[in-house]
Amino acid sequence: MGVEKLMTRSTRIEPIALQRSRNLRREMTDAEHKLWQSLRGKQIGGFRFRRQHVLGSYIVDFVCLEAGLIIEVDGSQHSENADYDMARTVWLAQQGFRVLRFWNNEVLLNLDGVLCSIGQALGIGIQPPP
Repeated sequence: MGVEKLMTRSTRIEPIALQRSRNLRREMTDAEHKLWQSLRGKQIGGFRFRRQHVLGSYIVDFVCLEAGLIIEVDGSQHSENADYDMARTVWLAQQGFRVLRFWNNEVLLNLDGVLCSIGQALGIGIQPPP
């Protein structure tokens, strides 16, 4: 699968991309921070997620390399960059990744629903609280 091929230790990450990903980790949006609190530490079915991770020439919000799943949390600026986002998603899919996109307000107002969608994509059942 493309995921394993892309993610070898010998993959060189450009220094500028590495620095940008570190900056993005420090400057996460409120929605990204809220979602990260639920993804970190293998809290969802034992799957490990990374945040602001470099893949090729892109930095993705969250990725589970094991499952080949990328989660993007988008703000209003993404409605203006639809063509860029589509090309990015196509490239990531060609590398063997599935991309789930959520709007900031979905994460902030319906985290349980977002987590259920992520669980479904991972093939595990996450039940929302009553």
